[in-house]
Amino acid sequence: MTHRASGSTSRASCHARSSSPGSSLPAPRGRSLFAARRLFAPPPGLPFPHRGGTRSYHLHVPESVRPDVAHPLVLVLHGGGGNGFGMSRLSRFNRVADEHGFIVVYPDGVDAFWADGRGVTDADDQGVDDVGFLLALLDALAARHRVDPARVFAAGISNGGFMAQRLACDHADRIAAIASVGASLPAALADRCRPARPVPALFVHGTEDTFIPYAGGLVTGRSGRSAVLLSAPDSVRRWAQCSGAATPIGPTDMPNTSDDPTRLVRTGFTGAADVELVTVEGGGHTWPGGIQYAPVRMIGLTSRAVDASALIGAFFASHPRA
Repeated sequence: MTHRASGSTSRASCHARSSSPGSSLPAPRGRSLFAARRLFAPPPGLPFPHRGGTRSYHLHVPESVRPDVAHPLVLVLHGGGGNGFGMSRLSRFNRVADEHGFIVVYPDGVDAFWADGRGVTDADDQGVDDVGFLLALLDALAARHRVDPARVFAAGISNGGFMAQRLACDHADRIAAIASVGASLPAALADRCRPARPVPALFVHGTEDTFIPYAGGLVTGRSGRSAVLLSAPDSVRRWAQCSGAATPIGPTDMPNTSDDPTRLVRTGFTGAADVELVTVEGGGHTWPGGIQYAPVRMIGLTSRAVDASALIGAFFASHPRA
């Protein structure tokens, strides 16, 4: 059922690093951050009062959800320029929610962006309390539905992926695991990230992403402000340091039964938490298996070799908070 409005462990640290991100990363490639087209005229979201204003969100509750059983809850966060309804259409995550019994919420950012902490969005400049909003929204949904606090997850693309990472760094007591699509680890966040517990993380990134380059570097947003991002492989290594994952896994080729030209390679680390990277060779700034939301010449190819939502759903289902 999709709802719309009518009107304790020791604190992990990823502070240590082998070299300065400013010196180790390549020259800039990205033009700007994710600027998703509003392909769908979004219906109004459900209103949510917060800090004297009104925020909004879109909610999907599977028919299988029972009031006497605690269910997982997943935050799915849109990219910059997007909205919650568009994210539900882009990711098609409702199907995965129905399969796994996830309650899934698609919040709306203020003026289509999240204050993800990089300092490159207007939401950051305006001091928008997105962390507070998302935590309050989780509390409200938990009060309305029976939510398992050990199975609350966050996923997102681009600006939304950065926001999911920020939540995990600052509120690992609330977020069991994250998935970040087309969003590597910001160097500034890596420097300060000390999650209260190991947090499993799944990164999915295309090698031909020119908005958030796979190789990392200095990336300039639509605001004209810039942030240094780690490469996708370095993001996984750093997140593994944060979460006590020291044993390498892969590389492993993932099966591709389609005619899609992209190639999928899984790498990562295991230990106190699983931290994985699915590299989409030939993939762009897209949600694999989702909608090609803009022409290939602008955003790159959306891989059909894998369904990112299905990958994320399986990852979350196997990584409740200990």
